[in-house]
Parts: sequence; C-alpha cells; structure tokens
Amino acid sequence: MHWTAALPMYNVTPALAADWRALLDAVHARLADTLRARGDTLGMTDSVSDLTAFWLRDDLLLSQTCGYPLLHALDDRVQLVATPDFDAPGCESGYENGYESGGYRSVLVAGAHVNAASLADCRGLRAVYNDDDSNSGMNLFRHAVAPFAQGSRFFASVAKSGGHLASLHAVAIDKSADIAAIDCVTLAFVRAHRPELAAGVRELGVTASAPALPFIASKRVPREIVDALAAALSDTVAQDPALGSRLRLKGFVRLTPADYAPILRYEREAAEQGYPVLA
Repeated sequence: MHWTAALPMYNVTPALAADWRALLDAVHARLADTLRARGDTLGMTDSVSDLTAFWLRDDLLLSQTCGYPLLHALDDRVQLVATPDFDAPGCESGYENGYESGGYRSVLVAGAHVNAASLADCRGLRAVYNDDDSNSGMNLFRHAVAPFAQGSRFFASVAKSGGHLASLHAVAIDKSADIAAIDCVTLAFVRAHRPELAAGVRELGVTASAPALPFIASKRVPREIVDALAAALSDTVAQDPALGSRLRLKGFVRLTPADYAPILRYEREAAEQGYPVLA
C-alpha cells in the first residue's frame, strides 16, 4: 500500500509548517522498517486543498483533524490515533469533561477598535469565524454566545473567513469584523510568530474546554500500525524536546471517541437555548 500523510492544521508560518513536516518525517523514520516489511510506502504532502476529502482517503496514514468533523463528517469513518497535549494558555486539563490532559479552548478576541469589556457587551457587533465545521471557531463560539442571545440574533453580521489567521486579519488589520473565537494553540503561535495580528486584538474571555485536535488514520490502517503511530509521535516529542518546544507539544495522549462527546453536548446545549446557528 502507498500511504499519504499531512499535518495541515497549525501551519501558522512557513517555519512552523517545516517543523510539523519534521514531526512527520521523524514518525516515518520510526515506522520505516515496519512499513517496508509490509511492502508499504509513504508519500507526504505539504498542500491540502479539500481537507474533508483528504481525511477520508483510504490511503491516509496520518493527519490531524478537528473534533467537530471527527464527530460529524468523519464519524466512524476514520481511526483516532492520538491527541496532542499542548503547552499553551487555555490547554490546561479538562477535568470537568473527564480527561486529565489533551484539552484546549478557544479565546474570544475583540479588535483593539472595539469598545467591549466582555462577550455580553458584543451584541450588535460583527462576528467572524473560520468555517462551519470548526469546533474552535464556530461550535465553541456558538456555545459561548447562546446564553446571551436569548433565542434570537446576537450579532449584526456573521462572516465566514476560511481560517483562523484570516479571522484575526479581519479583526486586527482590516477591521471588517469585531470579534472572533480563536483556537488557543493558534493564538499562542500567533503571539509568538505573528505579532502584527496579536497586537490588534485583546482577549475578552475563553470558551468551554474540549479535547484538542485529534490525529487520525484511515480505517484501512491496521490496528498495530495505529498503535505504532501513536508511540512514534510520543517518542519523537520525548526524544526531540527542541522540536516539541517549537510545536508547543508536551506529548500525546490516547483518548477515545467518547472523550470527544462534550463537543456534541455544546452543540446540543446551544440548540436547546434557541441558538442553533451562530448569528
């Protein structure tokens, strides 16, 4: 089998993209003998145009997705390999959801031009989010807004940007939007590597927590290879702390699909409060 792999989710800068590729290369090196013995090969890509289609490929050996598609478009169609345990503000443990590590939140950010002290003050402002199938940019945002919306429209407008960096640009630089929910890992990378974006926003609060963005494999990948992938990810971070530090990775944990259930609960709770769509 010729497999493919890519890590597309946190390529905030070209240098970070190279580091994520280095993580993939290290994992491949650790599995090379096993794959060779099976007659398998691996090709890695740095560009993915249609993420959902890529994640559903039969030949997918390893990639990273978001928890929301994991429970929707990808539900029971991929295997969960491991969950990153990030070292970033907002990634503290999710004890309230039953897991001790591997969590994250979104940060609610407003533009420096916005006169609002809290999310409650943002009624009638302009929101932007990355995509409809994003937990961090849409689902956690919707859940945070629902108690204030009182079953009606909360924002004057809601626009889809296509990505967290684009949402930050809209809020911080273009000022075409006023508020967004940004994955706390992305925001940590932005603060370190894209100061021009970080300088144009301020934090209003954080959302509820959820398990971090999972690493996945095709259903066709044998279980022993899935386990070897998880071990290789953990070993790489443990044996290359400099790489782990640049990627803000403390390590990896083995969560189950059931651990991602809070994402569905947040969706359901927003709907029960009369706020099924970010609006």
